[in-house]
Amino acid sequence: MATAAVKADSEATHVDVLIVGAGISGVGSAYHLQDQCPGKSYVILEKKDTFGGTWETHKYPGVRSDSDLYTFGYRFKPWVGTPIASAQSILDYMQEVIEENGIDSHIRYGHTITSAAWDSKTNLWTVEASRADGSTVTYTCNFLWMCQGYYDHETPYIPDWPGMDQYKGLFIHAQKWDPAIDYTGKRVLVIGSGATAATVIPAFAEKAAHVMMLQRSPTYFYCSENKNELADRLREVGIDEPTIHRVVRAQIMFDQDQMTKRCIEEPDQVFEDLKALIRAFSGKEDFEFEPHFTPKYRPWQQRLAFCPEGDIFRAAAQGKLTVYTDELETFTEKGVRTKSGDEIEADIIVAATGFNLLMMGGIPFSVDGQPVDWHETVNYRGMMFTGVPNMAWVMGYFRASWTLRVDMLGDFVCNLLNHMDERGAKRIEVALREEDHNMPLSDWIEAENFNPGYLMRGLKLMPQRGDKPEWRHNQDYWAERNEIPHIDLEGSEFLYDGVRAGRKVTEAA
Repeated sequence: MATAAVKADSEATHVDVLIVGAGISGVGSAYHLQDQCPGKSYVILEKKDTFGGTWETHKYPGVRSDSDLYTFGYRFKPWVGTPIASAQSILDYMQEVIEENGIDSHIRYGHTITSAAWDSKTNLWTVEASRADGSTVTYTCNFLWMCQGYYDHETPYIPDWPGMDQYKGLFIHAQKWDPAIDYTGKRVLVIGSGATAATVIPAFAEKAAHVMMLQRSPTYFYCSENKNELADRLREVGIDEPTIHRVVRAQIMFDQDQMTKRCIEEPDQVFEDLKALIRAFSGKEDFEFEPHFTPKYRPWQQRLAFCPEGDIFRAAAQGKLTVYTDELETFTEKGVRTKSGDEIEADIIVAATGFNLLMMGGIPFSVDGQPVDWHETVNYRGMMFTGVPNMAWVMGYFRASWTLRVDMLGDFVCNLLNHMDERGAKRIEVALREEDHNMPLSDWIEAENFNPGYLMRGLKLMPQRGDKPEWRHNQDYWAERNEIPHIDLEGSEFLYDGVRAGRKVTEAA
């Protein structure tokens, strides 16, 4: 536990580590800091009035995880429940983590960070934040741990569709959904085809008069029962929960690795297997896949979301869902018209069109008085940046559970902080090495690897990558779980107090 008291109402407060965000990344990182660096003082600054991040932002019907909770849950706290869980179940789990580990006393809610400035003369970050009452607060810290997520929680992505002002019904983006909205007996149109659409449509179908989905192109889904047979069997024979958690995580990660390899090596066969699951869960052996359920991309190029019990496909098979695969031409008074001429009338239109990527929460950063343009930096393994000292960034996985990387980077950052203490170093940064001279630089991730719309729209906000493993976030948990724990902290990519590493600690001390 941290030893230094932290007062949010003082003019300036100093902590060893400042964590930004009390979502799944920030809470997990705080646990690892307490556990592995018990002498470090820290505080978490959170913009919202409560913890939870994305699980607090989204309140649309049926909101749930699209990763199994045995791997989305933290390594250090067993998940007990169904693999796909509701947002409330995840928030309850996070609250237990916060309370059981005394993290709540370190969180400062309602703090919107307005600037973060590094000074190489003092080797400190100065972070300014505003509070709901209009007051401001200043923190200084030795190390900044960015756990704020990667999208704009305030402004979702809504295409500039023609005629939106003509529509007389209720239009709302899923990210802005108000739980007080009553859709009982209403005609509901969902625009979009990703994980959000697949979540809200079965929920709407329970009470709506009818649900319609308008998509430009279909999405891949993996249908399965919402249970883990191995976990259930181990519980039945009396195995303790920590062991169940560890074994089931290993089983799921092995299966996911095999699936990823199959998606790359035999994508057509994978699609046939996915279709067989859809037929089984929908109850229709003759389920029609053309044209509404045949994606244009290969299975590994976007996230393969878990679809519990095949619920969206059951809704389609039962006649509760009508799908249109087309482009939207214009809104009308009663709904929308597609480019093919279909008139879709709806009482409520819900945009499930994704979000806007927001690098570092939109916080203005500066280093020694110069503003930081993240696209001018080079990314070190998806967690540090050239020219930006004493800072780590948590960016999770798209194909595997986000939290796997939270745990992994928690270990790395704590090892790095402890190594700096052993060295007596006050500053750490990454820099291109001699062998990286003239290394070609590209956008953060190649479209062939992973290409959802929000990422393609926001690539120029993201750092650049190189063509070597050190200078990219490869999105491969199964490779990184072996690589990141064995990073040589005396590797020549690290600069301590401005001096390139490579010497032993005893020589550098």
